[in-house]
Amino acid sequence: MKVYINGKFYDENEACVSVFDHGLLYGDGIFEGIRLYKGNVFKLESHIDRLFRSAHAILLELPWSKQEVIDAVCESCRENGLSDGYIRLVVTRGKGKLGLSPFSCHDPRLIIIADQVQLYAQELYDNGLKVITVPTRRNSPAALPPMVKSLNYLNNIMAKIEAQKLGYQECLLLNQEGYVAECSGDNVFIVSGGKLITPPVSQGSLGGMTREAVMDLARELGIEVIEKQLTRYDIWVADECFLTGTAAKIISLVELDFRSIGTGKPGPVTKRLLEAFNEMTTKVGVKI
Repeated sequence: MKVYINGKFYDENEACVSVFDHGLLYGDGIFEGIRLYKGNVFKLESHIDRLFRSAHAILLELPWSKQEVIDAVCESCRENGLSDGYIRLVVTRGKGKLGLSPFSCHDPRLIIIADQVQLYAQELYDNGLKVITVPTRRNSPAALPPMVKSLNYLNNIMAKIEAQKLGYQECLLLNQEGYVAECSGDNVFIVSGGKLITPPVSQGSLGGMTREAVMDLARELGIEVIEKQLTRYDIWVADECFLTGTAAKIISLVELDFRSIGTGKPGPVTKRLLEAFNEMTTKVGVKI
């Protein structure tokens, strides 16, 4: 595998950054997770727009144009001979001095890893995912807005550890007020009374690209979409529940906290949306 760093490709065993890079020392950087479907980089321009918004939010000036980043992503896919895969795009603030101040940093690092990913086994897509609520709460938007895809993912990692220690692959995080935020890396949707409901991003969830696509598809299918606060109870008694994310795509959630959801199997609305999403992934984006 070849890894892109600031205009050059390196063998994966030779790709590296300085130990003084603030991305390594302090999690000072941003990223995007992007999918490639049959030679189409799904929603690439939207991902790069969000990358630049994240950079602006943390006062990180990017020395590349959006088009230059788009071209680098496509070239990384071609360099690795991919037609389907997962792209992790990382920007660090660059090498600096010890200490929190970012003003000693220079020459940000643009890193692109284009490879394969399989977040969940096919069996879980067929039968649905069982999830547990963990004690770790989602970071408050007043501390670090979840809309910023920063390299600071310890909050999510702690939640994931708690879930896996209890034998679960995924978990539900609540916000500081006790409302549903998101899972460790995915957005949450429920189907209730024929309506599709998801927490607003103000509750501590990321405005995911797959989330946005599913909401658009639901409206096209005549399904009412509502953004409102959700509690665990709302999920327990929902007709259906599913998660969305770039790596996960769309996966049914059939149990939360030992309580089955709906029939305990992937539901019809989820299946309709997954079919529509699969068709969409090869049409919306940038061809490599």
